[in-house]
Amino acid sequence: MTDAIIIGAGVIGTSVAYRLSQAGIQVTVLEAERVGGGTSGASFAWTNANNKVPRPYFDLNVAGMRAHAALADEFAQIPWRHGGGRLEWTDESGRAIQREKVERLRSWDYAAEWLTGKDVHEIEPDIDLEMIGDAPVAYYPEEGWLDPVVYAQAIMTAARRLGARLEIGVRVNGVALRSGRVTGVRSADGRVFHADWVINCAGCWLNEAADHDALQVPLAPTTGFLVLTPPVPTQISRVVCTPVCDFRPDGAGRLMIHWGPADATITPDLAVNPGMTAAEELVQRLARVLPCIGTVEPEAVRAATRPIPKDSYSAVGRVPGVDGYYVVVTHSGVTLAPFLGIAVADEVAYGRTRPELAPFRPGRFFETHGAVGQAALPA
Repeated sequence: MTDAIIIGAGVIGTSVAYRLSQAGIQVTVLEAERVGGGTSGASFAWTNANNKVPRPYFDLNVAGMRAHAALADEFAQIPWRHGGGRLEWTDESGRAIQREKVERLRSWDYAAEWLTGKDVHEIEPDIDLEMIGDAPVAYYPEEGWLDPVVYAQAIMTAARRLGARLEIGVRVNGVALRSGRVTGVRSADGRVFHADWVINCAGCWLNEAADHDALQVPLAPTTGFLVLTPPVPTQISRVVCTPVCDFRPDGAGRLMIHWGPADATITPDLAVNPGMTAAEELVQRLARVLPCIGTVEPEAVRAATRPIPKDSYSAVGRVPGVDGYYVVVTHSGVTLAPFLGIAVADEVAYGRTRPELAPFRPGRFFETHGAVGQAALPA
């Protein structure tokens, strides 16, 4: 029987584990901390293909959205997936770009429509319409958000029922090679785990888990900063993006807030920067859109390093010149996870090449394979 080691038990690693286990592969998942304990658990977790260009990257994200919906046919309950669509308005300087985007998305058969302030009030009565003013509001009904840790745990549990092993507290710091082929991995505590395949889903820790120069995929990570409110008196039921902040429900009456410019003020180590001061500003911004929350204080903050390949596009596939080593690293991992689980299993377990992944092979980052995928993904 073929053995596979998966490094990382985030939304992507658990998705790959589940599909490989279904295919009859003997899977061992090695996780340094806990299921969903890395970037997955500190994500805004907006499922979408909204701002994804060029077309191949858009199509990949649409495939992820469809794969999320299809999980309803496999699981009796999917409490991790939340719909409701997304509302979006911008200040005047961004409206031309917004109109162009909506037109492009419609031409690509993506659900997008325009709402009036009255329409918004009917579905989200807590939003202060004065904050919208005369701005057109775009509505994307097929978008939503995920509870990524709930998702990862449920998918990992399903994989374990199929025979997958999960080892928590194992930090991988080396890939074992012999004659250009993977033989397993080494952990920081000196153990060796043998396998025919190593599938690295460690996100921003991808290269720390692989100590050979030949396995290093160039990354350009960014920091994301999120703020959580305590339970507040509002019935917001979807993702909302505004000129002052973005927000969504986060369960038990809490809201999660993100504002792009705040990311640049924070490092992943919140102990060395003013996380709560920045959090207070974001809650104040939210209160301008939702006056009903009053003078609430932030309850918690989260900061995470987003695992983004150097050119910003997904890197999925074998690393050239090394048999048995496969990487999966991408931004938008929450959206893409269920589709990538299926696609990776097709390639590893069945030997089927997935054409959707052709522009996203990691070979484009290696000098001897520099032409791979570059022409397919224009800037």
